Amino acid sequence: MPVLVASDLDRTLIYSSAALALTMPDARAPRLLCVEVHESKPLSYLTETAAALLTDLGDAAVFVPTTTRTRKQYQRISLPGLEPKYAICANGGHLLVDGVSDLDWHARVTARLADECAPLDEVREHLMTTADPLWVRKHRIAEDLFAYLVVERELLPEDWVKELAVWAENRGWTVSLQGRKLYAVPKPLTKSAAMHEVARRTGADLTLAAGDSLLDADLLLAADQGWRPGHGELADVGWTAPAISALPERGVLAGERILREFLRVVRQGVA
Repeated sequence: MPVLVASDLDRTLIYSSAALALTMPDARAPRLLCVEVHESKPLSYLTETAAALLTDLGDAAVFVPTTTRTRKQYQRISLPGLEPKYAICANGGHLLVDGVSDLDWHARVTARLADECAPLDEVREHLMTTADPLWVRKHRIAEDLFAYLVVERELLPEDWVKELAVWAENRGWTVSLQGRKLYAVPKPLTKSAAMHEVARRTGADLTLAAGDSLLDADLLLAADQGWRPGHGELADVGWTAPAISALPERGVLAGERILREFLRVVRQGVA
């Protein structure tokens, strides 16, 4: 039976230059591979060692990139190894099969959102009227499923974020702050539901997952085993669970460690 590995990407496997956390002397810094270019500029990296590990993982397991990114943002990434047959985008709103969104899956997700939580327009209006232009750089709607702001973190009032989280909770939405992006996402829009669907289709009897943010918690809890790095929203609050390993590594070296852990368990399962 195949092993399914569903992993978050940004700040879990791939890292912007600002998130690399290269704290060692320059001469000892790992060699990096650029895996994303945006507007003609390099944007995201992993170590060359991680690239080799990811290639091996793609050969040994069903590797499923699992991201809150939109389809367009995901398709900018060029990961090493075999092109994954499945990918989860928009926090579970789109299930890509050979690069194409599964329309039946998307219809099921949107029907559930309509039944279980406040509409996107209400959330968008609230963000537009309460977020201060002093610290908001961009308002964005992703795939007509959720909203996010690009903010200046050092100017963002902590009390405003807490108030927004309470307001959203009462309407069936979740708030997550990741780097310079503040997300408002419907609670029924989950990575875990899409992971379960891929497991059903592939017949996987063992599921592994990794992630760093609040939006990854449901994915980690749904997997048989999970890992989180030593940075990110989950690490900041000390979040863990019985089947979750909290790794000490931070930055791009955490991505390398996560891939080693995936491969170790996959090979044990195969053996």
